[in-house]
Amino acid sequence: MKKAFIYTLLLLIPLITVSCHKDLNVQQKGGISTNEAWQTGDDAEAAMYGMMSTFRAAFATNFVYWGEYRTGLWGPGLSTQPARDNVYANTIDAANAYTDWTNLYTTINSANLILKYTPGLPFNSEQDRNTVLGSALFVRAFCYYWIVRIWGDAPLCLDGFESDNQENLYPYREPKANIFATIEQDLTNAAGYLQGVSRTPNLPTAEAVNTLQTDLYLWLYKVENDQTALAKARKACDAVYGKKTLLADYASIFNVDNKLNAEEIFLWSMIKEEKEGGFQSDWLVPIQYMTAKYIENPVKAGSHQQWVFITDTYKDILNEVPGDTRRVATYDTFYDPEASTTHQWINKFAGTWENEVRVFNSDIIVYRYADILLFDAELDCYENNPDGAIESVNQLVQRAYGVSDYYEKGQSAEAVLDIILKERIKEFCGEGKTWWDYIRFGVVFDRVPALAGKENNKNILLWPLSQTSLNDNQNLKQTEIEY
Repeated sequence: MKKAFIYTLLLLIPLITVSCHKDLNVQQKGGISTNEAWQTGDDAEAAMYGMMSTFRAAFATNFVYWGEYRTGLWGPGLSTQPARDNVYANTIDAANAYTDWTNLYTTINSANLILKYTPGLPFNSEQDRNTVLGSALFVRAFCYYWIVRIWGDAPLCLDGFESDNQENLYPYREPKANIFATIEQDLTNAAGYLQGVSRTPNLPTAEAVNTLQTDLYLWLYKVENDQTALAKARKACDAVYGKKTLLADYASIFNVDNKLNAEEIFLWSMIKEEKEGGFQSDWLVPIQYMTAKYIENPVKAGSHQQWVFITDTYKDILNEVPGDTRRVATYDTFYDPEASTTHQWINKFAGTWENEVRVFNSDIIVYRYADILLFDAELDCYENNPDGAIESVNQLVQRAYGVSDYYEKGQSAEAVLDIILKERIKEFCGEGKTWWDYIRFGVVFDRVPALAGKENNKNILLWPLSQTSLNDNQNLKQTEIEY
């Protein structure tokens, strides 16, 4: 049997020994972490920034694969590959690269080690200690929240692995209820630690925790049928409602010159020559397909082949209301007369064009105030207050449509939920949310053509587990999925 330290599920992150608050690309110490590496609060802070770097890397490309590409709203760009086609078609096998959870568990292991050692270390201030602990709890909860929705039952690792001689190196998949309970407790604790912590790039705040809690509790209420979760979701949402603001211009949310803006709640920062984006690079037009004079005037040039693009169905949704400012900020087209070709590209997260090279330095925004407004509206519907829901939706869409009170009150909760879902699809294109929305709103088998009539197929909404993980841990069993 292979040594546990090479088992892909439990790859260890060495302790980070050099760190900068603005630069997560830090130098790492070779070797497995030990007690000797944890001497002061500086060691814990360095480990925290290393964890955040691994956290960001785990989602940089996978964020939209897991959160959007199965919806039927995305498909091939100018070219495609079988592994991508299988995701669009919801026929994913264990050889697909996006079935691997290694980076998520690597990130969790970093969080576990931080939670193990940080309480006993000397810090310059308790707030510094609280920031480290709160960040580790947030990260662990976030990773498990995605794991449990992607794979269902999964190993629940809460102790840091530092040696191949430790017990429980080959864990079993635990019931998802245990994972959800851990997520809930981690977020409760994180919220306490992060009260009053200042906002900085990459690190979570109390508002980020509350937003993730709202997301979690809505999922538990609607998908897991936990009736107690509704009141918890309302409490978490109310803790953020009114504490952030919408920007007047939708496009400015994603502008690289407007980072850490008033609408953002949590993000993964992308910085030139430190860490640049992942999934965004698949959305732009290769230079060789366009006439030179149109490069960045107006066509956004990419770094490689355009592998992915939105479908005509998605375009129709985005173009439903003439003048919707989100449409051109999301995607655009241009007819190149010399090449006799219509180019199309995604404007969100496109970064900058510098010295004839694309730099993907747009931050990946995970949560923003628009989430809270639409979460609030959704909660209002479940609380039999559809008129209140319309008020929150209208706050958001006034920016898009330039009209006050665009939607009328007096509608049923069911009708308003349809409006909320439609606006979420428009508002969050490319932001890793729509697949989860389809499941939470109970429309996934109605909206995804590849899943039509398959609502009784076993585990069809889950992902299989990678063959590598199965090979390395004899205690893991493959997810049984009926396609």
